[in-house]
Amino acid sequence: MRLAGKVALVTGAGNGFGKGIAELFAAQGARVVAADIDGGAAGQVTAAIAADGGDAAAVTGDVSRSRDVAAMVAAAVDGYGRLDVVVNNAGTTHRNRPMLEVDEDEYQRVFDVNVKSVYLSARHAVPVFRRQGSGVMVNIASTAGVRPRPGIVWYSATKGAVITMTKAMALELAPERIRVVAVNPVISATALLPAFLPGEDTPEARRRMIDTIPLGRMSTPLDVARACLFLASDEAGLLTGCCLDVDGGRCV
Repeated sequence: MRLAGKVALVTGAGNGFGKGIAELFAAQGARVVAADIDGGAAGQVTAAIAADGGDAAAVTGDVSRSRDVAAMVAAAVDGYGRLDVVVNNAGTTHRNRPMLEVDEDEYQRVFDVNVKSVYLSARHAVPVFRRQGSGVMVNIASTAGVRPRPGIVWYSATKGAVITMTKAMALELAPERIRVVAVNPVISATALLPAFLPGEDTPEARRRMIDTIPLGRMSTPLDVARACLFLASDEAGLLTGCCLDVDGGRCV
């Protein structure tokens, strides 16, 4: 049990990477607060965790709203007495298309969900970490922040920001024994996949994406969850500011 005794908050936990992270963390002994804008999806995840003998609570909220993020943190502290790990997984994107075809409202929403959410997480979780004398923040960035490509310009910009924020936060918080790390997944067959593909979501379009990955497959929620598990665990106690590419060699 690599997370025994720890309390973890996972955002965007209702599906995709977040669901995989929440389930694996619970299986490894963590008490999990599964937060999602879709409260029903979060509830299904926590019910599955409970059915497997784990301990989890669901919270409905929008990670771009301060009061909602405060409620997520409070659910952990009030429900379980502490907060050891925050996984900032919730994210969104715009449709793959020329950059000037993305309107201002869509641009703003992508930045609010992908970037502002990390700021809000820090605002509400770091004071808890400071009181405890330790904590770990895991930010889910993307290979798009390392190797950007046409069509997803503004999404790539948000993930580049998350990578830079991770490194800067890590340096500032290190003296307080608070670690900040990131995971950069390559494309995965989650709900956002069609938005990333240029044109229609077809087997041929997916094959063209897979052909850019040296190991020859997309990432899975379990791949990402395993990386997060390691980074959140005491085994990674000397790691901070690092951004782990879970990408099958895409960024080499």
